[in-house]
Amino acid sequence: MGSAAGITETVLYDTLVNYLISMARTVEGAMNRALEAIVSVDDPKASALTGEVFLLEPRINEMEIVIDEHAIRLLRRGGFSDDEMRLIVAALKITNDLERIGDLAVNLAERVTTLREMPGSKAPDELEAMTIAVRTMVTKSLGALIFRNATMASQVLESDDLVDQYRDRIFEQLMDQMTRQTALVVPSMQFILATRHLERIADHATNIAEDIIYWVRGLDVRHGRGSPATLSGPQDVTEDSHGLYSDVTAGPDTRHV
Repeated sequence: MGSAAGITETVLYDTLVNYLISMARTVEGAMNRALEAIVSVDDPKASALTGEVFLLEPRINEMEIVIDEHAIRLLRRGGFSDDEMRLIVAALKITNDLERIGDLAVNLAERVTTLREMPGSKAPDELEAMTIAVRTMVTKSLGALIFRNATMASQVLESDDLVDQYRDRIFEQLMDQMTRQTALVVPSMQFILATRHLERIADHATNIAEDIIYWVRGLDVRHGRGSPATLSGPQDVTEDSHGLYSDVTAGPDTRHV
C-alpha cells in the first residue's frame, strides 16, 4: 500500500490535469459558440451566442491563473520524475494556448457584432467548412489531453495545412468580391479578419497537440521534427484502457473561478 505522501503527490498531479481539462472544455465551449455565430451571422441567435462568449472570457482568464499557481506550487516541491516535470512544463504552455483560443473566440464574436450592423452580410463560401476543420482540431486536442493519446495529437498536426488552404481560398473569393462590388468591401474585410482568427485558433490547437506529445512521449515535434510514425504505439492512453482522467466534471475549485 502506498504511503500518504505518495498518494498526496498523485492527487496533486491529477488535480493539475483535471484543471487543464476543465479549462479546455470551457474554452471549447466559447469557441464553438463563436464558430456557430460567425457562420450564421444573419441569424437572430448569433447575438445570443456572442453574448455567451463574452461572459465566458473572465472565467477562462481566471482558470489560467489558477492552473499557473498550482503548477508553481508543484515546482516548489521539487523531486520530480521525468514524467512529472514534462507534465508541469506542458501544462504551463497549454494554458497559455487555451487562453489565447479564448481571446480569439472573443475576437470572432466581435466580428459577428460588427457584421450584424451591416445589412446583407453573408458568410463566404467554405467558411463553414473551415470552422468545421478548426473545431475538429480543437476537439482532437482536447481528446488527446483527456486520454494522454499522442496518436490523436499527431492527427491534429496533420490537419493544420487544410485550415490554411481554406483561409487562402476564402481570401481569394473575398478579394474578387470586393473588386466587383465595392459596397461589400467593409463586410468582406470583417470576414477576412475572421479567417485570420480561425487560422490562429488552429495554430494554437497545433501547439497544444505538440505539448501533449512532449508530455506523453518526451518527444519534441515542434517545427516539423519527428513524424506520425514515431507517435503510434502501446503507450498511448485511451478511454478504454485508462480511465484516470475521464471524470472531470468537478473541474477546478469554483471558489477561484
